[in-house]
Amino acid sequence: MIDIAGAVAVEAIDEVSRDQPAPEHRAAGVRGVAAHYGDPMREQRALEAAVGLVDRSHRGVVAVDGAERISWLHTLTSQHLAGLRPWQGTELLVLSPHGHVEQHAMVAEDGATTWLDTEPGMASGLLSYLERMRFFSKVDPRDVTVDHALLSLVGPEAEAAVAALGVTGLAGSDVVAVPGPKFRSGELPPRPSVVYDVRPLPGGGWARRGPLGVDLLVPRPATGEVVATLRGAGVPVAGLWAYEAVRVAARRPRAGVDTDHRTIPAEVGLVGSAVHLDKGCYRGQETVARVHNLGKPPRRLVLLHLDGVTTDQPPAAGTPVTLDGRTVGFVGTAVHHHELGQVALAVVKRNVADDARLLVGESAAAIDPT
Repeated sequence: MIDIAGAVAVEAIDEVSRDQPAPEHRAAGVRGVAAHYGDPMREQRALEAAVGLVDRSHRGVVAVDGAERISWLHTLTSQHLAGLRPWQGTELLVLSPHGHVEQHAMVAEDGATTWLDTEPGMASGLLSYLERMRFFSKVDPRDVTVDHALLSLVGPEAEAAVAALGVTGLAGSDVVAVPGPKFRSGELPPRPSVVYDVRPLPGGGWARRGPLGVDLLVPRPATGEVVATLRGAGVPVAGLWAYEAVRVAARRPRAGVDTDHRTIPAEVGLVGSAVHLDKGCYRGQETVARVHNLGKPPRRLVLLHLDGVTTDQPPAAGTPVTLDGRTVGFVGTAVHHHELGQVALAVVKRNVADDARLLVGESAAAIDPT
């Protein structure tokens, strides 16, 4: 955790929060992260209006070395990694044989190593899957969470802020438009569906353009120096609560929180970023193709506005969403947003109307149709 006066650790508020380092990482010395630094709403406003530095060093990091790493990962995941070039990043999914989301990872390739960062507590599952699929491939996947920490510069001024670390000229995200159903084979370019620019950091590690700003992977011993440099350049710190509020408002789902064991990519908007629809066979590909061609995923991700009258506490992840006494979905991440009030991401049945009168627990809920 960034040692700054006023920091309140996540585990001090919620001992069972998913936003803690995995037990094996904590045992090796990885510390928890801050929920906030005394004023979560001010921290949110900084992330949306300018920029803030968020400690996300509880995320798991898997490094894949070896001459065949790119082609090997290409065959195992949903992304067209064969077209990934050095100093590019993207996103990928590991799916079950039936097409359900098991892992979501952000990717960075530096020409020697492919880096995968994933949700807290999920690195061991990702590494276990990769190790089972090694066979005779020239690859070496390793959990390097204890050696590397992820920090994020979030907000519209993130690119200007990272210049304080000697990184300039980060390009914007390059996204391939999602084609309509039953598109022609070969219509999509043979490259990742989204490409994020990646640049080396002078002291080791890298900076990667991302959907909410710029992510920084730094060697853990260098974290203090990086934080001091950014704070010296006038970048304020913001806690995980502020980051989560911005993510929810942007409708960015989080694996294991905004998904369940039945979630398929099309239900939560991951096809446009983490799935290439014309890359050939991989585990779960048949489900992805069938749902895209039919155009009717059984559920959808929505932003819910909660009335906040019956309780001022956001509902817990997994709380049922009901309509006329019937369960029609579940809540994922629920937050207090500085402008929107109490809001949550939820996965609901596709046929639930935008104007449906929903309940989350005893709280009234309404779908944001925008």
